[in-house]
Amino acid sequence: MNNAQLEVLKVLQHVKDEKDIAEIKSLLIAWLSDKVVRSADAAFDEKAYTTELFEAWKKEHSRKSA
Repeated sequence: MNNAQLEVLKVLQHVKDEKDIAEIKSLLIAWLSDKVVRSADAAFDEKAYTTELFEAWKKEHSRKSA
């Protein structure tokens, strides 16, 4: 296990209630989701992607799928 996993286990060893476990899981999912969105936003900015480009890609994909 890496250091992050070990630190999470240290914190979680004191959590016994299922409701608390569910809340922690929800918090971790929200944190990871936010991290993915920030990463995608950075890639959009770096590559200068536009809505128009994505619409063009969708149309291109639709033609190939049909």
